Amino acid sequence: MVIEMSGNRLTRLDHAFGDDPSSPEPPRYTVREQPLGSTRHIRIIGIGAGASGLNMLRTLWLNLTDYEVTIYEKNADVGGTWFENRYPGCRCDIPSHSYQFSWRPKHDWENFFSSAEEIGDYLRQVCDEEKMGDSIKTLHQVVSARWNEKDGLWNLEIQNLQTGEVIKDSAHFVVDGSGILNNWKWPDVEGLQDYQGTLIHTARWPKDFDHTDKVVAVIGNGSTGIQVLPALQPGAQKLIHIVRTPTWVLPPRIQAWKIMGQAGELLNKIELDEKENFSQNTIEKFKSDPEFYRTFVKGIEAEVNNTFPIIEKNSRINLYAQSKVTEYMTAMLGGDEKLCKQLIPSYPLGCRRMTPGHTYLQALTKPNVEVKRGGVSRLVPEGLELESGEVIKVDAIICATGFETSFCPRFPIVGRNGNLQDSWKKEVPKAYMSCAVAGLPNYFTFLGPNAPIGHGSVFTLSEHIAKYITAAIHKCQTEGIKSMAPSQAAVDDYFEHISAFMPRTAWSAEGRSWFKGGRQDGPVTALHPGSRIHFFDMLQRFRGEDWEYVYDNAGGGQNRFAYLGNGYSTRELEKGGDTTWYLDAPARVV
Repeated sequence: MVIEMSGNRLTRLDHAFGDDPSSPEPPRYTVREQPLGSTRHIRIIGIGAGASGLNMLRTLWLNLTDYEVTIYEKNADVGGTWFENRYPGCRCDIPSHSYQFSWRPKHDWENFFSSAEEIGDYLRQVCDEEKMGDSIKTLHQVVSARWNEKDGLWNLEIQNLQTGEVIKDSAHFVVDGSGILNNWKWPDVEGLQDYQGTLIHTARWPKDFDHTDKVVAVIGNGSTGIQVLPALQPGAQKLIHIVRTPTWVLPPRIQAWKIMGQAGELLNKIELDEKENFSQNTIEKFKSDPEFYRTFVKGIEAEVNNTFPIIEKNSRINLYAQSKVTEYMTAMLGGDEKLCKQLIPSYPLGCRRMTPGHTYLQALTKPNVEVKRGGVSRLVPEGLELESGEVIKVDAIICATGFETSFCPRFPIVGRNGNLQDSWKKEVPKAYMSCAVAGLPNYFTFLGPNAPIGHGSVFTLSEHIAKYITAAIHKCQTEGIKSMAPSQAAVDDYFEHISAFMPRTAWSAEGRSWFKGGRQDGPVTALHPGSRIHFFDMLQRFRGEDWEYVYDNAGGGQNRFAYLGNGYSTRELEKGGDTTWYLDAPARVV
C-alpha cells in the first residue's frame, strides 16, 4: 500500500503498484511454537581430511548439535600435504611445538622441526584417538558442487577412486579444506613425454627410487628444492641444480632466536644435537614438567607470531635482516663469487617465501654439485635443454616445481553467479576474510585467497578459522536462516583494503613468487594484509552486516525474527540448565 499526501488530503494508491484490494492477502505471520535457541537439523560436507578438516570435525563436535557431517578425502589416508609429500629431507620449517593442535600437545617430538613422517603419524593418531574415522570417506574425490537455491542445498558429485563410481550427495553447508599446496604440477615445459630417464615430482616421490651414483637434475629452489637437494647430494654422482630465480635462505632459526629472539632463554634450557634432535632428557622434561612444557610452547609460538615486522618493506628491521642474511649466505657459500651472484637475490627479503637451509647452502659448495641459473626450455630424450640452448644429459630429473596456486577450484563450484572456475580464471580471486565467497551461499573455505598461509603454523590458524565457520553455521541453524553469503560489496571493500595495504610489504615487490600466483608482479593473492595476530583478531567477532541472508519460510514470509519463537529459551527448558549464568559472567565485552 502507498499513501500519497496532496495538500491536507491523504490518498490511498493501492493500484499504483498492483495492490489489488480484491487479491488474496499474503499469509499472516504466525509464531513458531519453539523456544529461542531451537536448532534445525543440518548436514555438512567437508572436503579434505588434512589438519584443517580434522580440526573442523572436532570444533563441530564441541559446539553443534542436531547435525551430521561427512568429509570426503581423495587420498588413501588422512594427513593432506603430510600424506602426499614424502621426498627425502621433507620436513616442516615451522617449529614442532608450534606445528600442533593447541588441544592435542605432543611432548615427544623427535626434532625441533618435524619430519613429514612424524607429522603424518601425529595426524593419524589424532584421527584415531578422537574417533574421527567414521565421519571420513577416504579415496573419495569431489568432482562437482552445485547450489540449489530453491532447496537451500549443495548438490555434490563424488567419485569413488577405487571403483570409479560417481555418487551423489547433498548438504546444507560445504566446508572446503582441500588446501592450496596439494595440487602439484609439472614444470610448464615441452617434451615431458620425450624424456627417457626417470622423471619425478617431489609430491609423488617413488619409494623405490635410488639416486646413488646417478647424474640427477633438481629443478627448483623453493622450500622443497632447498630440502631435497642436500638429502640427495651425498649419494649422487653429480647433481645439476637449475635455479630460475634466487631465493633468500635463512640462518638456522634456533641460532637466530638465541641471539635476537624472545625465546633465547628457553632455548638454552633444552638439549639438541647437531641435527636439532631433542635429547631424551629434554623429552622427559617436557613430559614430567607441564609448566615448563607450557612455557616452552608459548615461547616458541610467540616467536612464530613475531615475524611480521621483517616483511614491512624498507623498514629498519627489514633492511637490517636483509644485510645479515646476505652476510650469512655469503659465508655459507664460502665467499664463492659465482655462487653468490647466482644465488643471493637482488629483490627485497620476504618477496618470496624465506626458508632456512644451511645444509642446502653447504651442499651447493660440494664438488659434485653444479648450479645452472636460468629456466628449462624443454626436455629431450637424454635430459633437458636450458633456455641458453645448453643440453644436459642426466639419469633422473627431480621436479621441485611446486603446486597450482591460482586458487581456481579444480572442480566446478556453481553458485548464484555461475561457475567459480570461470570467474577466477578471468579475474583476481577475491574472498571474504579468506573464508567465504560472494555468490556461494553456505560455502566456507580454509586458507582461501589472502589467508595467512605464510604467517606460521596452519594448525593454530585452522583452529581460529574453524571456530569462525562453526559460529556462522550455528547462527544459521538457530536463527531460521536458510542461506548466507558475504555481499559482493563487502568482498570488494575488503579487496580494496588488501590492494592498498600490500605495497607496504616486501611480498608485493617485483620478483616471481607463488604469493602472487607465480607472477613476477601483480596482486598478492596468497597472504593476509597484516600480522598473524591481526588475522586472529579479525575473525574474533562475526560481522553480520557484511552478509546477505535468506530466511526460511516456516511461519509464513521471511521474518528475520521468527527464530524468537514461543517466548521461552532452550536455556531455561533444559533439564539442569543454569538460568542465572549472568551472575557468573565477567563484565568485559571486548
